[in-house]
Amino acid sequence: MSDGGYTPEEQRKRKLASDCFKRATEAMGKQNWDYAVEMFATAIKMVPDNLMYRQSLIGCLRKKYNENKTGASMTFLKLSGIRSRIKKGRSSKNWSDMDLAALDGLLLNPWDGQFNADMGEATRERGFLEIATFAYEQAVGPNAAPQNIPFLISLAEIYELRRNYTAAMMTLDKVKVLDPLNGSIRSKLQGLGADMTIERGGYDGAKSTQDVKNETPKQGYEESVKGNVKLGNDVLAPGESEEADLQRMIRKEPANVAHYLKLGDYYRREGKLDESAKTYKLALDVSGDPNIREQMEDVELDMIRRNLNFAKEAAARDKTDEQTRQAVAELANELLSQEIEVFSRRVDRYPNDLRMKHELAKRFMRSRKYDKAIPLLQAASKDIRLEAQVLASLGSCFLAKKQNNLAKRQFEKALEKLTATDNPQPFKECHYYLARLAEEAKDNESAEKHYTEILAIDYEYKDVVERLKRIQGGDDESNQIDTDDDH
Repeated sequence: MSDGGYTPEEQRKRKLASDCFKRATEAMGKQNWDYAVEMFATAIKMVPDNLMYRQSLIGCLRKKYNENKTGASMTFLKLSGIRSRIKKGRSSKNWSDMDLAALDGLLLNPWDGQFNADMGEATRERGFLEIATFAYEQAVGPNAAPQNIPFLISLAEIYELRRNYTAAMMTLDKVKVLDPLNGSIRSKLQGLGADMTIERGGYDGAKSTQDVKNETPKQGYEESVKGNVKLGNDVLAPGESEEADLQRMIRKEPANVAHYLKLGDYYRREGKLDESAKTYKLALDVSGDPNIREQMEDVELDMIRRNLNFAKEAAARDKTDEQTRQAVAELANELLSQEIEVFSRRVDRYPNDLRMKHELAKRFMRSRKYDKAIPLLQAASKDIRLEAQVLASLGSCFLAKKQNNLAKRQFEKALEKLTATDNPQPFKECHYYLARLAEEAKDNESAEKHYTEILAIDYEYKDVVERLKRIQGGDDESNQIDTDDDH
């Protein structure tokens, strides 16, 4: 082996690839896209593990195709052959061939979600995780396949492999929205939360309290464990029960926080929320880590939500039971109060987390604390993923405060970014309140247009049909706008 750990042949290829990359960048400067693409592709074939070469190629291809989002035209015959090569490479586990075939597909259409995902799969199997991340991110990009669940799950897996747990959880959150009944995704999200806590706290492999960030006395610790968590199941052999195995590990290493986190996560996945909260409390007693406190708080919120759902089910069975209805109201208020308290602490701890600010703002809106919600929403609007929803919420806040001009401006800005397909609820809400504002201003023509937009997708939305009839019939009924039912 020679300098850098490369063989002479590998060094030769890397030198060739570097020369090709230089020629490609020079060609791009002259807008000679075809030659630049040829040189970038050659560099990739010489050095397939270089992320910059692949990123540069994709950027160059988009320039070549004038950002048309569809790539080359009349290529269906070529694409069929490329897909056959990809399928053959996958079935034979010849990941290098599959990678090259996917690359050829991207040369024809760099926006194609499937070809990007194929490159992601092949490069993952080749151990090029940086490139795999890039490829899957392209696959779920806004001009590719942003709602493809398998692609999103694969991207989350890559993030997890690279220990980017936050990105993995955000990606799986998108899957949860697309497939809300998928219990395995909810379980996976909870598991990632535990993994992130272990990673942040440095608990993995800790043998004593000296190995974790915050030390606490060990004296009396085992007694605390026995008093709060059932450490039974000794009759089960190792491997027969995940719960029993984790309990044995706790008894063996009572100061190893990772064991408690894994057990707490297990209980949460199994729906044993009381046991999960107690286990996280023990982990918190050992470590004092605020990350673990957040895990415990999440479980405690889940407990209130579970009790609220039980109460709602009971109330639905007997609508005359006033006591049950009162219990629903009390639990709903308790949940809202606890969420505000928890999310407020997290906004203080993570001042740059705009999603958390949005969540806290929504709770303040539900409690009609609009002055507290508005600055949070204004901050959250800087996140382009949240902007449309946040603008709609801002409009509702200003409307509740009787600041109609500000409300109108926010609703109009939100509608510039909302579509009936992707955001049906805020889309309808913005049109509805703009119609109500137009009615109040005696601008019936504008009100009719907004109501018509709603009826086109939801004929039974609120009182739109009745209001439209009154406008068309000239009935000028009182138009006091009430937003309470939306929060």
